[in-house]
Amino acid sequence: MGDMTNSDFYSKNQRNESSHGGEFGCTMEELRSLMELRGTEAVVKIKETYGDTEAICRRLKTSPVEGLPGTAPDLEKRKQIFGQNFIPPKKPKTFLQLVWEALQDVTLIILEIAAIISLGLSFYHPPGEGNEGCATAQGGAEDEGEAEAGWIEGAAILLSVICVVLVTAFNDWSKEKQFRGLQSRIEQEQKFTVVRAGQVVQIPVAEIVVGDIAQVKYGDLLPADGLFIQGNDLKIDESSLTGESDQVRKSVDKDPMLLSGTHVMEGSGRMLVTAVGVNSQTGIIFTLLGAGGEEEEKKDKKAADGAAASNAADSANASLVNGKMQDGNVDASQSKAKQQDGAAAMEMQPLKSAEGGDADDRKKASMHKKEKSVLQGKLTKLAVQIGKAGLVMSAITVIILVLYFTVDTFVVNKKPWLPECTPVYVQYFVKFFIIGVTVLVVAVPEGLPLAVTISLAYSVKKMMKDNNLVRHLDACETMGNATAICSDKTGTLTTNRMTVVQAYVGDVHYKEIPDPSSINTKTMELLINAIAINSAYTTKILPPEKEGALPRQVGNKTECGLLGFVLDLKQDYEPVRSQMPEEKLYKVYTFNSVRKSMSTVIKLPDESFRMYSKGASEIVLKKCCKILNGAGEPRVFRPRDRDEMVKKVIEPMACDGLRTICVAYRDFPSSPEPDWDNENDILNELTCICVVGIEDPVRPEVPEAIRKCQRAGITVRMVTGDNINTARAIAIKCGIIHPGEDFLCLEGKEFNRRIRNEKGEIEQERIDKIWPKLRVLARSSPTDKHTLVKGIIDSTHTEQRQVVAVTGDGTNDGPALKKADVGFAMGIAGTDVAKEASDIILTDDNFSSIVKAVMWGRNVYDSISKFLQFQLTVNVVAVIVAFTGACITQDSPLKAVQMLWVNLIMDTFASLALATEPPTETLLLRKPYGRNKPLISRTMMKNILGHAVYQLALIFTLLFVGEKMFQIDSGRNAPLHSPPSEHYTIIFNTFVMMQLFNEINARKIHGERNVFDGIFRNPIFCTIVLGTFAIQIVIVQFGGKPFSCSPLQLDQWMWCIFIGLGELVWGQVIATIPTSRLKFLKEAGRLTQKEEIPEEELNEDVEEIDHAERELRRGQILWFRGLNRIQTQIEVVNTFKSGASFQGALRRQSSVTSQSQDVANLSSPSRVSLSNALSSPTSLPPAAAGQG
Repeated sequence: MGDMTNSDFYSKNQRNESSHGGEFGCTMEELRSLMELRGTEAVVKIKETYGDTEAICRRLKTSPVEGLPGTAPDLEKRKQIFGQNFIPPKKPKTFLQLVWEALQDVTLIILEIAAIISLGLSFYHPPGEGNEGCATAQGGAEDEGEAEAGWIEGAAILLSVICVVLVTAFNDWSKEKQFRGLQSRIEQEQKFTVVRAGQVVQIPVAEIVVGDIAQVKYGDLLPADGLFIQGNDLKIDESSLTGESDQVRKSVDKDPMLLSGTHVMEGSGRMLVTAVGVNSQTGIIFTLLGAGGEEEEKKDKKAADGAAASNAADSANASLVNGKMQDGNVDASQSKAKQQDGAAAMEMQPLKSAEGGDADDRKKASMHKKEKSVLQGKLTKLAVQIGKAGLVMSAITVIILVLYFTVDTFVVNKKPWLPECTPVYVQYFVKFFIIGVTVLVVAVPEGLPLAVTISLAYSVKKMMKDNNLVRHLDACETMGNATAICSDKTGTLTTNRMTVVQAYVGDVHYKEIPDPSSINTKTMELLINAIAINSAYTTKILPPEKEGALPRQVGNKTECGLLGFVLDLKQDYEPVRSQMPEEKLYKVYTFNSVRKSMSTVIKLPDESFRMYSKGASEIVLKKCCKILNGAGEPRVFRPRDRDEMVKKVIEPMACDGLRTICVAYRDFPSSPEPDWDNENDILNELTCICVVGIEDPVRPEVPEAIRKCQRAGITVRMVTGDNINTARAIAIKCGIIHPGEDFLCLEGKEFNRRIRNEKGEIEQERIDKIWPKLRVLARSSPTDKHTLVKGIIDSTHTEQRQVVAVTGDGTNDGPALKKADVGFAMGIAGTDVAKEASDIILTDDNFSSIVKAVMWGRNVYDSISKFLQFQLTVNVVAVIVAFTGACITQDSPLKAVQMLWVNLIMDTFASLALATEPPTETLLLRKPYGRNKPLISRTMMKNILGHAVYQLALIFTLLFVGEKMFQIDSGRNAPLHSPPSEHYTIIFNTFVMMQLFNEINARKIHGERNVFDGIFRNPIFCTIVLGTFAIQIVIVQFGGKPFSCSPLQLDQWMWCIFIGLGELVWGQVIATIPTSRLKFLKEAGRLTQKEEIPEEELNEDVEEIDHAERELRRGQILWFRGLNRIQTQIEVVNTFKSGASFQGALRRQSSVTSQSQDVANLSSPSRVSLSNALSSPTSLPPAAAGQG
């Protein structure tokens, strides 16, 4: 099914539908066109065509209460008629396409051309070949067989090019495959709650069929289209389809349309599923995207990868927004989407964004400035520098060789240029050209993109085992640089298993669960009803799965704690709920971050109303004017009583780290009926029933994980909606704050007061005064969290720019997760909205998994540095040997094919070996690198140059006096096509041996002594080193002419290995030299303040940069293309949102994320602002700090 195109899939569904339409009371086409109506139009249409939603249920043979019977044949039939809830993915690239892409590499193309010319010339025997007068440089007479073998070099180069291409293509292909596996895993993990045969069950999203009754609740991402049939206070964020950021209130009689891909922001309810898969609103957009994307690619092969997808998406979306989709004829709109030009789509967009023209400019700017992750920025820069150096070297090599030859032949020996000699000369020139290209090939580290992708892909795979599901590849590496983590409290630092441990009922403060007999019966009845009715009916406490385990808590954890309290009082909540089913609730005010409370109104038998309320104690108590006494009678509750209660009951509970919840109620007369929409009047004059203290114990592994973070130089801050005393108590238990330290604990209000000026605008300087000491932010709203994260990221207050990770689980954490450098969403407790905005999903909701992510991130960074250290040593040596050899002896001691072999083994295998080093705990003992630390540190530079000196010294010794040492013929100044000499074979072999042993040295980059430490923990490394060694033996002994090798004796082999072993000894010598003495060593690959290149320069260097970028990004593009695929719809659309989320969408759409933009926005060098900040008084008086 996966390889069907969307349109085939669609037409197949059409055919099915026309044949089966009669079995149900409505066809797929009817339902589909119904779902395209909005608001009142839809209500009118339902009334006219069907009567009401119940009637549609009957036609679809389902019950609004019991749901579908759930029998297999029935479900199958529904899938056949109405389609499956699954959108066929875009076809993956075939292996041949990937081979073709790999062939686009510039250096490979140059090599191919050189090899083909060389081949052509070797088969062309001109009449002048025998002419002695042609070229003296040809030297000794060749025998016939040798001349015949001239083609071998060209063929060997072509063969090695084919190897390189196949390896690259295979890598890309396996990456794409891995990515698809990851994607399907993400899809399988998404489950949804439906009612089948009267039972509430969770099924995978793909199993949902038309006619299912689904339960929707706060934080869900709707998986299919449907009609709202019952529920309360349901508000939906439809911006992902309409671009309108206002939340839409749904009700059965005004707007019952629920659309796939939209987010539930508040409330709960039930919906009847009416369209799934390609027929749902999201599916229709995807179908258009599929069509539009292919069209774009055909039109413009050179378009930037991201641009094509986003244009297609925008055009599809634009046509959707304009309402062209209303005709329900997808084929027509597909062609509209195709015709609509990318540019037109671009212009349409800003209208939807709040910032108008400004947004348009920003979008255009982002076209040629793709944001890069920190690592990629550094790598691109390095690759461009190396590429330039390589080009210069190879050009000089070719020029010197050509000049030397022409001067020697035509000037010194005064030979005339005879026409019959031309082919011979051309052959020489081709040989020189090949040597030049070889120098270039060795100079450019092609293995770099490979090393990056391998180490990232490897890490991502392994991180799965550590409960980190990585959604954006580069998040993995950014995490290694994190300097701050802003964590949620509930569920991340704590177990999210709420239990009531203290209660204040009937004027008594119980320190443990009270005895049921000590509570007045009236109070007890009110308490049980208030808790059972005024909570989501989806929240339940189920018996434990295993003997002796704790009962399972399903649904909202705070409510579970309260229901558990009812059970602890030896009462039961089920009978109360069955007496007052959800359909009978008169009105529900659901919990949201503004109200911080939840209330439910019911109609009593005598027609009057009663409202039960529960919520944060300080908020609900303010609205109470009475409280139940010991006899169960209400007594007056004055403000001063309230203050006393706060002091005597609530603060002591909070200081024990308990969350305090107040339960209250209020009675209303039957007439006149209150105005339920006037919330302020309704939620007032309550009577307090009780206040409970709910404990959410700290996860046992958290304090240790936080200690590791602090040791690794990462500051952990807690951002929570809880009371400040509770938050402080938990923070001390976790070890986020230690008594007696100078830190800040603020409430959201106070935080806002301190960071805003008189006009109420947020000022960065004010944030800079607060964040370095802030450890706990309590009673914070989602905007506070976003403000804090943005403030820390934008801050230039410290010399190291901050890299911030954020954890979140609620829908309201979306903006902060998007803004952060790395967003972690909770896999179990997290809502779909949070997961959508995140970069990494913690599958076990555990803070200690974040520490694992830091470890892996640092490991990726180190692996790439290890590879660079190794690779650059090879490059420096090979380039200098080829260059000086060519200039002095007119022939590179390392032949083109040998160089390619060195490049292949050194690049591909070394990147595999060094990139798969497992992380160790020691990685957590150093400080984070931060944004502006160079990729190649001084120590690494010392190692690279030190080893290069050793290798060059030995190779030149062998080159010029080697024949005397080994008593063999000299290989220098050999004629064209002469047989391979033992002399040059020894040089080649020694070179490879030195690289092999240096690969072991490269395992350590911080100047450690023991390079063998943990080597057996990495079987891949050992296998590769031994494997390379074995292949080298084969090449030298049996490689013959193609590899320009002649077999060596055992003693010669021993010498080669001995010189190689010297590398390890020399490594120890280098480690002894203190780096601090070597001030002259430059660091390379540093991200400077202004990362973005002005446009004029951009146009000049565009060729080189493109080449380096393409080198680097070939691998990543596939990953990102795939990742974009999962997200395209959400993002395309987020682009229409305003402000922060608009940038968020751009940020995700550009194939890589980074903060280079933030870096560019710095107005002044960080040192200046630092000194200014220091001169202003930053620290608070200790007393204030303690109170805050």
